[in-house]
Amino acid sequence: MAEVLSQSQIDALLNSMQNTDMKELQEEEKHEKPQYRKYDFYSPKKYTKDKLKMLNSIYDNYARIASSMINGLFRMTSEVEVVGVEEERYYEFGNALNELDIITLADVELQDDSKNPPILFHIAPILMGAMMDRMLGGTEIDTSIDMAYTYTEIELALYEKIMKHLIGITSDVWATYIKFNTRFNRIEENPSMFQGITVDETVVIVMMKITFGDVSGIMNICIPSTLLGNIFDIIEKTKHLADKGNQILRRDNRQELLESIKEATMDVKAELCVANMNLNDIYNLRVGDVIDLNKPQGSDVAVHIEGQQWFTGQLGVYNKNMAVKIKERVESSGETEEI
Repeated sequence: MAEVLSQSQIDALLNSMQNTDMKELQEEEKHEKPQYRKYDFYSPKKYTKDKLKMLNSIYDNYARIASSMINGLFRMTSEVEVVGVEEERYYEFGNALNELDIITLADVELQDDSKNPPILFHIAPILMGAMMDRMLGGTEIDTSIDMAYTYTEIELALYEKIMKHLIGITSDVWATYIKFNTRFNRIEENPSMFQGITVDETVVIVMMKITFGDVSGIMNICIPSTLLGNIFDIIEKTKHLADKGNQILRRDNRQELLESIKEATMDVKAELCVANMNLNDIYNLRVGDVIDLNKPQGSDVAVHIEGQQWFTGQLGVYNKNMAVKIKERVESSGETEEI
C-alpha cells in the first residue's frame, strides 16, 4: 500500500522545489551578466597591442637562440618559450621579488648615443641552481632549492658567467629593427636597493619559460619605458627615412644606375684576326717577320668588351693613331644590328 505523506512532509517538498527554482534563476542571471575587465585609469596603458606584439616576436626569436645556446653550453636538451609580454608598473615587478632574489643589470647602447636605464634579468633560483650544478659536472639535478637560497661567492661567479651568455643574445635579436648593443653591468643581490628605475615608471615584462632537463622555471626580462620610448622613436625615424629614400630611389633609379655605370671601368679590345700556325713556324719567328692573317685590308674587326664580342668595327686612322670605327652591334643570337 502506498505511503501517505503528512502535511509537514508536503510543505518541505514544496519548499525544496521552490529553492531549486530560485537557484536556477540566480545562476541564469549570473551567466547573462556581461563580464568587464577593470581598467586602471591611474596607470593607463602606454603601448598598443601592435608594439607588444612586436616585442613578442622579437623575444620569440630570442627564445630560439637561447635554447640553442643553452643546449651547446650545458650539453643538455632545453626548451625556451615566451609565456607572455605584459605592461605594468615597476613596483609591481619589484614586489613580486623576494629579498634574497638576484637581478642582473644589462647596460644598453643605442645608435643615437642616448643615456638609457638598464634592462633587468631575473631567473628562478631553482633553474639557475640546475644550470650551475650541470656546469660543475653534476649528473643529477637538485630540485629542492628554496626560493630564499643564498648564493656563495663561487656560485655568484658562475651566475655571472651564465647571465653574460643570456645577455649577449639580446643584441642579435634586436638587430633587425635597430642597432642595439647590450653589455653586462653587475649582479644586484638586493633588488629593493636598486634605484635605477622609479617605482611608478611603466615597464614591459617579458616572461619566458625555460625547461632544463626535468626542471622548469621562469626568466623575467624587465624593459623600462624610457628605453622603449627611445627605441620606438629611432625605429619610427628610421622607417620614415627609409620610406622617403625608397620614393627617391624609385624616382631616380634609372638615372642613378646610369651614373654608377658611367664610373665603372671595362676592358675594350679590338681583335684583328685569329691565325693558325705550326709550332715550328712559331719557334722560328724573328723580329721583322710577317704573319699572314688571311684577311684583306679594310676588313672588319671584332670589338670585345670584357671578353665578349659586342660590336664589329673597321680599322682606320684617327689623328695619326690607329683606331676602330664601330659599325654594327652583335646581338646575343649572333645577328648584327647596324648603328
